[in-house]
This record gives sequence, structure tokens and C-alpha cells, in this order.
Amino acid sequence: MKGLLVAGTGSDTGKSVVTAGICRWLARRGVRVAPFKGQNMSLNSFVTRDGAEIGRAQAMQAQAAGVEPSALMNPVLLKPGGERSSQVVVLGRAVGELSARGYHGGRQGELLETVAGCLEELGRTYDAVICEGAGSPAEINLRRTDIVNMAVARRANLPVVVVGDIDRGGVFASFYGTTALLDAADQRLIAGYLVNKFRGDVELLRPGLDMLNGLTGRPVLGVLPFAHGLGIDEEDGLRVSLRGTVRESVVAAPHGPELLRVAVAAVPLMSNFTDVDALAAEPGVVVRFVDRPEELADADLVVLPGTRGTVRALAWLRERGLADAVARRAAEGRPVLGVCGGFQLLGELIEDEVESRAGTVPGLGLLPVRVRFAREKTLARPVGEEYGERVAGYEIHHGVAELLGGEPFLDGCRVGAVWGTHWHGSLESDGFRRAFLRRVAEAAGRRFVPAPDTRFGALREEQLDRLADLVEEHADTGALLRLVEEGPPPGLPFIPPGAP
Repeated sequence: MKGLLVAGTGSDTGKSVVTAGICRWLARRGVRVAPFKGQNMSLNSFVTRDGAEIGRAQAMQAQAAGVEPSALMNPVLLKPGGERSSQVVVLGRAVGELSARGYHGGRQGELLETVAGCLEELGRTYDAVICEGAGSPAEINLRRTDIVNMAVARRANLPVVVVGDIDRGGVFASFYGTTALLDAADQRLIAGYLVNKFRGDVELLRPGLDMLNGLTGRPVLGVLPFAHGLGIDEEDGLRVSLRGTVRESVVAAPHGPELLRVAVAAVPLMSNFTDVDALAAEPGVVVRFVDRPEELADADLVVLPGTRGTVRALAWLRERGLADAVARRAAEGRPVLGVCGGFQLLGELIEDEVESRAGTVPGLGLLPVRVRFAREKTLARPVGEEYGERVAGYEIHHGVAELLGGEPFLDGCRVGAVWGTHWHGSLESDGFRRAFLRRVAEAAGRRFVPAPDTRFGALREEQLDRLADLVEEHADTGALLRLVEEGPPPGLPFIPPGAP
């Protein structure tokens, strides 16, 4: 099978975006390419056309490759539900909850054949498969049950390119240590390194690149510069502190005299927070993630996003005083939007014997809705019309909403300036987003006018092309293409642990 595995020296080194960039670069060369990640841990997920749930990163990579997303591209998805357990999704369907110990103690090993089978099928269908690893391949405590890093590379005899984030520091030690901790069979597949997020003059880095080559016998295949404003879907959530995090910094509103300020409540186990990316793409809209009630004071719109822990998020809102702040906004006629779990929070009652097993708990009471959690998950790709505009979205939820009143809004309802829906991704529909923002601005008393020509889909395509440009301009594409076509180069030296 032709392809390669993009591994990393750790989490958040840029594996997802590098994989997407390579996919788009190959697709522009006319290569029929598919992305693949055997196991993904993420609360940001997507629904394929045939109703399978996969990680959003793989859906984004499929878009980069110009192909339709499939459960084959992410056969195992783990959705954390707390510190020690996750929902396990196999081939797009939830199969149960497992603790980390239970998963690594047995179930994970059973899934290797499923992962390998999906990769083989993709290999038969496409010219090349670009695989993404998870975390680091040098997590030696987990090597026995690995189904996403070197186990995948071994099964398919794929060359491995290791990505390191130089912005964090210690990148040379990370490259060397990652390689040295692997056994001989795994080291044989490590074909080279990619430095990511570099700022400055590459020539100043050259001595280190040459020394690393001398120590490992493996080349640095490129130094990718730090790129601002890519806005590509994140995989594992916002790892940094969310206080004041700005999704997109906007300094001007060219189509109106005022900015529109959006505050997103950073609820626990926040899922699919990428829903607000389409808002952040609008000129004149500033999106912030917040966790204090005073941070809602100047917001024109408050968004309660999706969450994998609806009852837990409800308690969090109340403990922090955010629930009262949102209720005051609603009473004053100031805009609030709830999406999926956020929609459920706005209702009157939540009956949950599935996710939290908390029984019946009162919601925020801002929408005439009662929610009952079903054991089967709803996975759908709905299409409809709102405000005279076509809307498309996707649904991923256990909660079933019973509407008791209000005005219809997508699959949910609206009361005054409070809107609720289960539809993720609806704001990516350009006409609907503009119509919704006009109503938000009117309710907020802002003279904000949405730009008439912002096309979120086109912006996403531009971002993916930028990733491909970074690969094409700053990586040794000839060497990458040889790896994809020919596999691991022979004769790579073994580095004994503890050397040089």
C-alpha cells in the first residue's frame, strides 16, 4: 500500500494540519488520496452522509483530499465523558463506555484488526493513504496495545514522518528521544522529521538540522513556518486556558459602524465548539470563550455550545453564576443561542439515565422544552429552511427534545431572543448565518450589518490550500513523494536507547 504515517513528538504538534496539508498537496498533483486515523480521541466529531460519526479532523482532512468522509477514515473514536472514561465509537456507532484501564487492558487490542481492515480497504480504493498518528509513538507504556501509531505503520509497511513543534522548545531532543525509545522494527520505519511552527531565519536552525541528521541518520524533510489564522478544526479541544481565548481577532466591521461581540460559555466537556468558527469568519464579529458571569456583560450574543456532559455543564453554569447571568439576559431580551447540549440546557427539565445517570434535573427554564436521554444516539444530516434561507447541519446527541411551545427554529424553538437547536454546523450556511446575525444585532441594539459576500466554505478551501502551500514551499516534496510511492528507505540505522 502506498502512503505514509504522520506521527508526532507529542500531542498538539500539528499532526492533523500537516496531514491535511499533505493530502491537499497530493490531491493538487492528481493523486487520489485519503486520510486515515485508526483511533482518535476527540469531542469534536462529524456525521458522514451515511450516518456514521467520525472525528472532525478526519472530515477536514477528507475535504483537503477532495473526497467524501467515511467511517473507514476513523474506525475508532473515543469521546471523553470524564477524567477516566470515554464513549467508544467503532465504525461510526457508539458501542459503550469504557474506563482507560479497561480500554487499554483488552478492548483496544481487539480493535487492531478492525483498524487494519479499514486501512487495507482504503489502500485498495485510493492511490495513497496519509495516516495520522496520535500523541507520540514513543509512549512505551502503551506500545503493547497501540492501534494508531507504529502498529499501523508496521502492518502496512508505511514510512513514518515525525512532526515536532519547535514553538514549544526542545524539538531536537524530542526528535532524537522519540526515535531512540522505539525498538529496531519500529525505528526501521522512521524516515525523517518535520519541524513545525518555526519563527525566524531557517539558516540559524541549519546547524541543528545537520547535527540531528548525523546523530540519527535521518533527514529533516522540512521546516514549516508558524502560520497565523488558519482556523482549521481542532481535534482534542482547547488545551490552553479558555479565559479570553479569541477564536478570530477582528478589528474592523467594514459593512457597519459596530462590532458584534459573541461570548461562548466554556462548559465542561465542550464538544463541537467549531460551530462558532463560521461566526468568527464574519468581518466585524469577535468570538471569545468565557467562564465568568461578568464576561457576558458586553456580549451581544451568548452561545451555549455542545457538551458531552449536559448535567455536569448545567451544574457548572450554576456554580459559577453563569446560569443567573444567562437568565437575566433572556429576561432583558438579549440574545442567547444554545446548540445541541447547549439547547438542552435551556429547557425546563432534563431526564438523564444514560449520560450522567442523574435522573430528572431542572434546566435553565428559558425554552419550553423537556429533554429525555435515549440510549441510542441520534446521528443525522438534516437540511431545512429558516428565515427564507437554506440550512444544512448535522446532529449528534442522546437527548431527545419534546417541544412544548415557542416558535419553530430548525429542529428546536425560539422564545424572544433565546434560540435553541440540535443542528451543529448550521451557521456554516452563509445566507442563514447572515439572517440570524441581523436578528441578533437588532435584538442587541447594534448597528451591525453582516458582510454580504462572506462564504465560509470558500474560506475553508483557502485555508486548506494555504496548508498545501506550506508543504509545497517549505518541505522536501521530492523526498515526501518518494516515501509515499516507495515506502521506508532501506538501511536506516538503529539508535540504541541512551546513545549517542
